[in-house]
Amino acid sequence: MKADPKADAAAVPKSSPKKLIIIIAVAALALVAGGGAAWYFLQGDAGAKQEKEVKLAEPPVYVPLEKFVVNLQPEDGEQYLQIQFTLQVPTLEQVEVIKANMPKIQSRVLLLLSAKRASELSTPEGKRQLSSEIIASVNEPFVDKGQPQLVSDVLYTSFIIQ
Repeated sequence: MKADPKADAAAVPKSSPKKLIIIIAVAALALVAGGGAAWYFLQGDAGAKQEKEVKLAEPPVYVPLEKFVVNLQPEDGEQYLQIQFTLQVPTLEQVEVIKANMPKIQSRVLLLLSAKRASELSTPEGKRQLSSEIIASVNEPFVDKGQPQLVSDVLYTSFIIQ
């Protein structure tokens, strides 16, 4: 017996446009979900790397400076400032740069301090302002077009106005 070709054609189901749309929608959804998951996990790895870098960063290094004694600008007679502080830098390389250029730093700080009045320095705000000015002065490059230093803080160890 011979099979009827029309019966064979009827046995193969026709794909409807709805099924095709559903298959395409599921495939698109799978692609979007996969892309979102990949982005999430890649961002998580980047965050972990940054966290490790922060944990592995060197602790700050401190450079103590010798005591400075300067005459202040006159207000009520002669006054002077006796000050000692420590500079905070990020690396040991910066310590070496600071130490190698200590005469320049001392000169810059002496010029800065001798231009001050006692009334400017006697308040906490005045001391914070002086810290900012010392940082700016020390961070100026030691040579023309050179790299600036990376001093991030001034920590006072002695501060006397008489």
